[in-house]
Amino acid sequence: MTEDEFDAFYAAAFPRLTGQLYAFTGDHGEAQDVVQEAFVRAWDRRRQFLADSAPEAWIRTVAMRLAVSRWRRAKRWLELVRRTPPPTSTPGPDPERTALVAALRELPEAQRMAIVLHHLCDLSVQQVASETGAPVGTVKARLARGRAALAKHLAVDEADGAVREGSGRVR
Repeated sequence: MTEDEFDAFYAAAFPRLTGQLYAFTGDHGEAQDVVQEAFVRAWDRRRQFLADSAPEAWIRTVAMRLAVSRWRRAKRWLELVRRTPPPTSTPGPDPERTALVAALRELPEAQRMAIVLHHLCDLSVQQVASETGAPVGTVKARLARGRAALAKHLAVDEADGAVREGSGRVR
């Protein structure tokens, strides 16, 4: 089969095969995908196809096998998902983390960025400077000012270790 004959065959057979596979799969998009994949595989064998050797039957068989294979993979995946139940509940953030996030929101963006990158992402001052495009001295100043501002918003109670929001004074 020449390229032109294959193109004509494709144009005539694709809609018909897609309709047949749609009836088989129940999903029009899936039917189009498997028929298209079968035609791609047939393209490599187009010289072996003869007009009287039923190339449409070969493509239909390949498309149906592809559809079954996809269905089996989906079924195995679903069985795997069902075997692994989701966690019963996801714990929320602890009070310390909530207080820290609230205090960080109070900081100017540049200070917040420096604090997060340096203390939470474990970047060095030089790395923070590189990532933010600010000079090293500016990053150091932002870190110092940010820590001072956080200290005003957060205080650790030495007796019980609880984090309190407020004026920074613990009584």
